[in-house]
Order: sequence, then C-alpha cells, then structure tokens
Amino acid sequence: MDPVVVGLIGIGLLLLLFMLRMPVSFAMAFVGWVGYCYLSSPTAGCKILVRDLFTVFNSYPLTVIPTFVLMGAYAFASGISERLYKAAYDSFGQLRGGLAITTVMACAGFAAVCGSTSATVATIGKIAYPEMKRYRYDDTLATGCIATAATLGILIPPSTIFIVYGILTEQSIGKLFIAGVLPGLVLAGLFTLTVLFLCYIKPLWGPAGPATTWRTKIKALSGVFEAIALFGVTMGGLFAGWFTPTQAGSIGAVGALAMGLLRRGLTWRGFLEATIDGVRTSCMILFLIAGATVFGHFMAITRIPFILVDWVRGLELAPEVVLGIICLFYLVGGCFIDAMALVVLTVPIIYPVVIDLGFDPIWFGVIIVLVSQVGVVSPPVGVNVYVLKGIASEVALETIFKGALFFVGGIILTIVLLMVFPDLATFLPKYVRW
Repeated sequence: MDPVVVGLIGIGLLLLLFMLRMPVSFAMAFVGWVGYCYLSSPTAGCKILVRDLFTVFNSYPLTVIPTFVLMGAYAFASGISERLYKAAYDSFGQLRGGLAITTVMACAGFAAVCGSTSATVATIGKIAYPEMKRYRYDDTLATGCIATAATLGILIPPSTIFIVYGILTEQSIGKLFIAGVLPGLVLAGLFTLTVLFLCYIKPLWGPAGPATTWRTKIKALSGVFEAIALFGVTMGGLFAGWFTPTQAGSIGAVGALAMGLLRRGLTWRGFLEATIDGVRTSCMILFLIAGATVFGHFMAITRIPFILVDWVRGLELAPEVVLGIICLFYLVGGCFIDAMALVVLTVPIIYPVVIDLGFDPIWFGVIIVLVSQVGVVSPPVGVNVYVLKGIASEVALETIFKGALFFVGGIILTIVLLMVFPDLATFLPKYVRW
C-alpha cells in the first residue's frame, strides 16, 4: 500500500482513538508504532519505539518541564496567588468591573510564575469567583473573565506550550519565553478594555466595590513583590544567560518554596499535594512528547510532511493566506483537541511548511500559542470552561462559554496585531542569549 495512503489511514485511526477517549499520548504512540511496523518491519518498529521512549525520558533538555511545572505548583501552595489577587483587588476593586479587572491582573501575575492555563483558572477561580458573587457580578462576566484571562498562563512566560514547542522545533526556549512578554501584556490590556466596555453597556454586570485608602493600596503591593522577585530571578537570569532553562526552573521552584516557608504559609500537606500535582502534570506532558515523537517518525516515512510542503509551494497563494489557513485549522482543531495535544500532534507536520514560507519560527511559536488559547475556552473541549465549571458548579456551561466569547475577540485582535507588527514578538528575543 502507498505510504501516503497508510499515513492518511493512520491519521484517521488516531482521530477515532481520540473520540473513543484513549489517552492522547498512548494513541499517538500506538498508531505511530503500528504504522512504522507496517511500512518498515516489526523489528524496526519495536526498535524505533524503544529508542524514542528512551531518548525522551533520558533527555536533559526535557528536565526544564518538571522544574517549571513544580515552580507553578509551589507558588500556588505558598499562597502567592492569593496575595496577588488581594493586591490587584485593593488597587482596582473600587472601579466598575474592578473585580473582573483584578482577575485579569491576577491571572497575568500568576502566569508569570505558573505556565499552565488550567492551573491558573483553578487557582484564581477559587479566589475570584466567590468574591465576584459576593458583590453581585453577573455570571456571564465573572466566569467568562476568569476562563479567558487564565489563558495568559500559556502566553506570559514561563509557558509549558512554549517549552514543548521549543523542544519539538529545536528553538531557544529563552527566546520563546521573552517573545511572549509583549503580546501577553497587550492581551491583558485588551481583556481589561473588554471588561470596561461590557460594564459600560451593562453597568449591572460589574458593580463597583468599596473604596480603599492609598495606605491599603501601598501595603497590598507586598503581595506583588514576591511574584516580581520570582519572575525577575528566574526569567532575568535566563535572559541574561546566567543559567540554563532547567536551572532557571529549579531556582524558581526552590524560590517559591523558600517564600512559602519564610511566610509560614506552606504546610507539609500543601507541599506534598503540590509535589504530587506537579509530578502528575510533568508526566502527562512527557508522555505526550514521547507519543508525538513516535508518531512523528511514522509521518516522516510516509513523507506526508514533505509532500505537504511541495503542495504548498505549488499553490499560487501568498504566504499570509497560507498562514491564515493554518491559523483557521488550529482554531477549529482546538475546539476538539486539547491545546497541548494539538501542538505536539501538528507542529512536526506544519512546522516545515511554515519555515519554507519564510516565517520566523519564534514569531510562529507565539502565533501557535495565541490560536491555542482560543481552543481552551471554545466548545466542545474548552478545558478552562470545564475546570471553572467544577468551581462554579451552579453556573450553566452555556453561560461560561457565552462569557468567554466576549473576550475571544481580544485574542483574535492580538493575533492580527502580531501579523501586522511582528516586532511585538521578535524585538525582545534579539537580546536573549539562551
């Protein structure tokens, strides 16, 4: 049978296994192994499976994943997120829609020490939603704001998707991290403007909270300094070339633990739960990469990626049009497949096309993260929505999806701005050594 036909059958089988709810990593490894065995030989298939698994789990560059994941877990256990929210609340809570703006700022701050969108929505959601309900915020604004603002966790560094993208494409993780800073700040600003606009046309959606004194505002800033210090040490040292990404994550994890111990806010139980959660998340990501590696080798011998590149070359379309089609594919695909799974599954296939079109790989990484952000709040998958539903169980899923839709426009506008002004993503990476 023609290798291309085998590859297309493999992709179809993979989608079928997804619908049957087989774990994504195992599905990719299984299809990749079976396809490789068919096109080559069972012996070669078994060898490639063992080699890929060993290479991934024995890879030093991949140690960056558990270190940054643990840093986020320990930051939550140390109470950094709660103090961030209090500082933002004391600063913006007295404005109309102030609690929603507070949520955006807290998500941006926690994203700078976390790197996971689901962890951000779970952490900030537990704090923000009860507060907004207490001040009679409309559920559409409250839940939509939390679900979408939490997506900043995969754009503002450190970001687990940037790490995985960098590993899959052999790009500098440090450059990817800093490339997300300016777009992340722009997106946080657009989310804030969205809140102000919604509260302007629907004043009852976000009533103003009680005013706070300047003394209270200044005192609350102590909760921000911890996050700034943690971000400054890890990212600053990484960008300056003082240490590697793995060392940066390790220093950040130890720093988050030290802050919790100094404030006496970290309990033994909290430490154990954070460690278990971090290890579980790290294992999930590593298995995804391992499965994607096996599947990628299967795709390579089918020659589908190379045929796709040749096909795109033959199209009489501008590179920007092709990029638009790719973004549309990710927007639709993100509605059905988890963002991380979608990235590890498609990047090895689409990346050669993007490079052949002459686009900057760092810039494209930021684009990938932005379009993935839409998927985590879009039906039917919408991971963030389901995580938030577990916190706000009395709110209907349709209400959360509706609220998130108001904020998706900010993500789309950021993508457009990046296409018009690519320097938003490529300016700062020029000064990074790692």
